[in-house]
Amino acid sequence: MLLVRIKIEMIMTRRQSAWSALPLLFLAATACRAGVPQPEAPERGSETQAAATGAPAQQRVTPGIEVLLRDSMHLVRGKRVGFITNQTAVSSTGESAIDLLHRAPGVQLVALYGPEHGLRGGVEGGVKIDASRDEKTGVTIHSLYGSTQKPTAAMLQGVDVLLFDMQDIGARPYTFVWTMAMAMEAAAQQRIPFVVLDRPNPITHRAEAAPMEMAMRTVGQPITGYYPVPLRHGMTVGEVARYINAEFNIGTDLKVVPAAGWRSGVWFDQTGLPWINPSPNIRSLEAALNYSGLVLFEATNVTVGRGTDRPFSYIGAPWLNTAGLLERMRAYTVPGVRLDATSFTPQGEGWVPFRGENVQAVRFTITDRNAYQPVWTSLVLLSEIKRLHPTQFKIENAGFTQMLGSAWARQAFDRGDDPRTIWQRWETETAAWKRTQAKYDLYPD
Repeated sequence: MLLVRIKIEMIMTRRQSAWSALPLLFLAATACRAGVPQPEAPERGSETQAAATGAPAQQRVTPGIEVLLRDSMHLVRGKRVGFITNQTAVSSTGESAIDLLHRAPGVQLVALYGPEHGLRGGVEGGVKIDASRDEKTGVTIHSLYGSTQKPTAAMLQGVDVLLFDMQDIGARPYTFVWTMAMAMEAAAQQRIPFVVLDRPNPITHRAEAAPMEMAMRTVGQPITGYYPVPLRHGMTVGEVARYINAEFNIGTDLKVVPAAGWRSGVWFDQTGLPWINPSPNIRSLEAALNYSGLVLFEATNVTVGRGTDRPFSYIGAPWLNTAGLLERMRAYTVPGVRLDATSFTPQGEGWVPFRGENVQAVRFTITDRNAYQPVWTSLVLLSEIKRLHPTQFKIENAGFTQMLGSAWARQAFDRGDDPRTIWQRWETETAAWKRTQAKYDLYPD
């Protein structure tokens, strides 16, 4: 197969920060970051040490939307713009990217495209969304989480350039990056240039668990695992776009506008950017970090705390023997998190497992987020819950296999293999993947 030539323009701000003055060639060739995380605590730099103490060292980060409007208007000026976005796409002062584009001189915003949870946010996960019109701008909103998850030719009619801007949370099952990937494929088919307005990965560059095998795309929903990346993938949306475009020959005329001033080891609360809940149950940076591991429980009959004031801070079930589980956890090294027995009674609308029941639970308190490994912690907990409750614990859908990333990992889990054995193979596979993925890094450590 002939290699597709990929056109990528990395747009840098003229108001250079200390790192952004580096040549673009250096950015494209950034060396592979720190190795695959181990079950023991990794080393920490001065920036991440500050974050662990609860006194984040602030960085001044400018999101891609502001860099575009300040320095790179040639990408959109005089063009009919389609915009794939949601409520998380805001400026450093919290202003909506939709509104900024709509009033930008020389820009004709002709179409909006909303992902899961809707264009302005607030819709529960998994709920299908119909097309509508944005009340503030009057622009048509095409739903990419309804009858289709990929823009049709009719949806793209009259669009000269397609922009993407959403705040991802760094976990493969979170659907935003795959909405982007499907739109990139559609743009390539219609010969429409595609521009990613980049944002930081809020949980940093660290990756956990092996990249998903391509065959897993159709085991679960494609929108929760469309291309091979680890469960915690450690990339920004712009880096994901560069990686899949080149490695899987999508053929998109791709341009990435980086977030100026961000370094890949910097946590979101060190950026100075406002936190906007990306979905109704991801209400904090801690929940986003937990999600990359606790999402595995979503395919089982163990809840992650939906219907409480801190979803993705617990795991539990009415039948769970928390004392026995925590005793079993003492056999493992699980750094950076404290696990405590508690209970709660979930309430509320939408998908709330065990609504109105007394749930015996384990509460997660992150004590050192730089050492904490949410995927490893969740794998150990799942393995021990399965051993402790062989008849009560259930895997409820094929999404569990997709999230584990391979048939072999699911078979090993089902056999009751030691989670350390699964983790060791994942480390080997992730190290190999990182050697390829590193070519698409945009940000220094």
